[in-house]
Amino acid sequence: MKFVVKLGGATLEDKALLHTCGKAIAELVKDGNQVAVVHGGGVQLTRTLAQMGKVSQFISGLRVTDAETRDAALMVLAGRVNKSLVASLGTHGQAAMGLTGGDGHVFRARKKKTEPDLGFVGEIAATDPRWLDAIWKMGAVPVISSIALGFDGEYYNINADEMAAACAICTNADALIFLTDVPGVKGADGAVMRWLTLKQIPALEAQAVITGGMLPKLHACRDALIGGVKRVRILPAEAAASLPDILSTRVNDGTEVMVA
Repeated sequence: MKFVVKLGGATLEDKALLHTCGKAIAELVKDGNQVAVVHGGGVQLTRTLAQMGKVSQFISGLRVTDAETRDAALMVLAGRVNKSLVASLGTHGQAAMGLTGGDGHVFRARKKKTEPDLGFVGEIAATDPRWLDAIWKMGAVPVISSIALGFDGEYYNINADEMAAACAICTNADALIFLTDVPGVKGADGAVMRWLTLKQIPALEAQAVITGGMLPKLHACRDALIGGVKRVRILPAEAAASLPDILSTRVNDGTEVMVA
């Protein structure tokens, strides 16, 4: 089986949680699965930008990214955050290879056209999974930071949820799992929705039940399912220990997103 696991920056901040996630991912590989990890690092980037005297601004869950912010993202996401995740997997005996989406041209980007302009924020324009296949053949886990190289030679900040969906699609993954700092998608009553269909998302968005960072996450879920990924689940990171059993047993945590 092929799994793509997306880890958010908030999860990476908690050492105990990171340890739990790293152990679960290592166990997935030991069970004979191929696993790719895509990570963000928004919390760490916001903190670094604040230390630089820059105020972070978000529009519809996406960070406004000028050139200085983009360069900081390269430093934080492709540097410290990426390597800390590689190290975490290593403590569980699992070899991992850290890279950006731009390495090997695995993910190529184009500037995301938005109003207002978000700067160096991109979207995935092309994929080439051959380097991921090569890393898998060596028994390692590719750990991919959400930065991609544009055809214009510029690096672009990519929403990590979008990159995770693109990764799952291009590798024909059996499952895409978002490990998050929230218990799942909450409905209008504030309760976690155990199942959510694509047809329900527009109404929840229109009613402002779904806002902020959950918007790009659910759009990524939609893209993955339409792109052929069989299972998509938003799972609280505290429940990461259930990852090795997620396709074979009933998991009551988080939200399963389905086509219908």
